[in-house]
Amino acid sequence: MDKYAVRQVFRQIAASLALKGDNPFRIRAFENAAQAIAGYSGDLTEAARSGALAEVGGIGKGTLEVVRELFTVGRSSLLDELREQVPPGLIEMLKIPGLGVTKVRQIHAALHIETLADLEEAASDGRLAALPRFGTRTAENIRKGIAFLRRSSEFHLFHHAWAEALTVQRALAALAGVRRAELAGSVRRRREIIRDLDFVVVHDDGTRDALVKQLGAAPGVTEFAGKEGAVTLRFASGSVVDVFLATADDFGTTWVRATGAATHWEQLEFRARARHVDLRAPYPDEESLYRALGLAWIPPELREGAGELDAASDGKLPRLLEERDLKGLLHCHSNYSDGTVTIAEWAEAAKHAGYEWIGITDHSQSAAYAGGLRADDVAKQHAEIDAASLQVPGVRVLKGVEADILADGSLDYPPEIRRAFDFVIGSIHSRFGMDEIEMTARMLKAMDDPCLAVLGHPTGRLLLSRDPYAIDMERVLAKAAEQGIAVEVNADPHRLDLDWRQVRRARELGVTISIGADAHSVAGMANVPVGVGIARKGWLEARDVLNTRDADAFLGYAR
Repeated sequence: MDKYAVRQVFRQIAASLALKGDNPFRIRAFENAAQAIAGYSGDLTEAARSGALAEVGGIGKGTLEVVRELFTVGRSSLLDELREQVPPGLIEMLKIPGLGVTKVRQIHAALHIETLADLEEAASDGRLAALPRFGTRTAENIRKGIAFLRRSSEFHLFHHAWAEALTVQRALAALAGVRRAELAGSVRRRREIIRDLDFVVVHDDGTRDALVKQLGAAPGVTEFAGKEGAVTLRFASGSVVDVFLATADDFGTTWVRATGAATHWEQLEFRARARHVDLRAPYPDEESLYRALGLAWIPPELREGAGELDAASDGKLPRLLEERDLKGLLHCHSNYSDGTVTIAEWAEAAKHAGYEWIGITDHSQSAAYAGGLRADDVAKQHAEIDAASLQVPGVRVLKGVEADILADGSLDYPPEIRRAFDFVIGSIHSRFGMDEIEMTARMLKAMDDPCLAVLGHPTGRLLLSRDPYAIDMERVLAKAAEQGIAVEVNADPHRLDLDWRQVRRARELGVTISIGADAHSVAGMANVPVGVGIARKGWLEARDVLNTRDADAFLGYAR
């Protein structure tokens, strides 16, 4: 069990207690524990066992016992008890935008609704709209929220799934008889949202039955299903894990098939039939299987059945971007807006991570919700940036800004202030409900501003939370290519915007891509490899990415 699963348990406990009307201080204790666990960087298992976790702010005696129980038996007796007292549908309702504890309790008390299906019916037949402080518009938004929740409820954000997958991988590798445990499935392909976790386990000869028994007895497993060559485990946390069993001789075949995507494997089968190649023959590694089909090895990120076989056959696979290719760290917020880090601390962090330069990009003044940088403070911030460049030799600190694209398509700040920055990222942070014609016109107008260097999180999506706004991205990408404006892959795991499918289209049009950490603390630098994964899925090479240039080349492009 990883820290994200533990955090989720604490959140569910806090939500259940709130719905019961429990002591606010007790509720806050579990909310604080959830935040503390999410921010803990050490070995959580060892810290829980030794009691060291009790020294972490936000963790008390009661919450520590919950963590210990989770790691010993794989479940929380407190959460089990609360599930008997609070209908699970009420917890689900809290995931709907605009529905908090107060409104959910009001709905439950007035209409005796306990499931999403009943809530949807009440939103459609007028009962919900008739409640005090609701109304027709609120009822319709709730109905739309239920539909979105149904589409997304089985999925997890990539960074949560990745952390959990690494924990499971270590546990699998430690089982008796296991020679090797490898990630597979959509996590290995770096999809932006993940449903199940997939692994391939290579076991010693004659140990398969014993291994299957070990898997079924793993802590936290609530459901177990075995089929030929694979085992499916469902955990108390809700996670589903598929384990594909292989020998050393057939590992390559099993790994390719378990990695997917299904369309990729189907295309391999079609090619094998045409070439009279038997994919049931033993292939000890992936390279030998692809070689038997006359193909170069295909990186997992590209295995989506979208032309990668033709590229591998013709020797036209891209040399994909790697994290080490990046020279600059872009889209970093300091304590001049909603970041927690000083500019000097950012410079030190960038140097320590091996970057040659960093672009500070605080929110502009219109972003009052994020403590946007006031026009009167720009000169002060720029002086601090110059000082940081001198104080931290070996890294160059650049003066950027994330300027709001306002409703009329203009950029925040007067032109003379925008020109004082080394570069400008333009992003939309308001009025998401415009129709496609209005939103596209807004974006295209912003791209006419000569100060704009990068278009930030261009579709506005929040994965599993908010759909992209309506916009004609084909027109936006075409104009970006025409005017030499970079388009961002925002590496915040909640965004990963631009989508990898559109990244590939941008590459075809000749658009330069930037990878923006959108970091508000030093810990946010961990977003970068997630963004690199999306860039790789979009077939990007180092030459396609703005951050791979040195500072002078970047500034030459941005200006």
